[in-house]
Amino acid sequence: MATLATDFVRANTRIVPVPFLPELVLHQADEPIELWERTEAGGTEQPPPFWAFAWAGGQALARHVLDEPELVSGRDVLDLATGSGLVAVAAARAGARSVTANDIDPYSLAAAEANAQANGVRVALIEGDLLERGYDEASVILAGDVFYSRAMAGRVLPFLRRAAGRGALVLVGDPGRAYLPTDGMVRRHTYEVPVIESLESVPVRRTSVWQV
Repeated sequence: MATLATDFVRANTRIVPVPFLPELVLHQADEPIELWERTEAGGTEQPPPFWAFAWAGGQALARHVLDEPELVSGRDVLDLATGSGLVAVAAARAGARSVTANDIDPYSLAAAEANAQANGVRVALIEGDLLERGYDEASVILAGDVFYSRAMAGRVLPFLRRAAGRGALVLVGDPGRAYLPTDGMVRRHTYEVPVIESLESVPVRRTSVWQV
């Protein structure tokens, strides 16, 4: 599956700079809607290709980490629901001692590994759902654009709060999704992030980085 996923990622993307992070490159799809439809063709169980785009929450969080490397420098970092691996790559570039990218989608992890290689950094990979069992190995938890549905928000928020409760630094990048619970969170910074209009319906998303 790993080889199949890697081949699919490379065949359906090209390496280009990230709009809001020109110092980084990413395997990105030229035709996002076409790729989305292709992954859903034939009734397969393959998740949507979240890994093929630089989502606003991830871009803002990656920008924040690169601009304030002391947040992750010398620390063990988990990038939860990594998608393309953009945030994980930024954390590694910012000097994290170790970076682990986690997702339930093997295609996402293939993209994260390919993007780490393209940017000359090392990222460990964990496939599977960490939300129930937690992940105490990291002192920094990063989560870009994870509050996109009620169901996901209901599961991810307790995970993040538990991590913050044990003393981890927990940062969330979010472009104002409907299910972001800001009560008890501190807004650290807000950015105007360029996005793919065909996916987001607007060319720019006002996106904030929150501390849980």
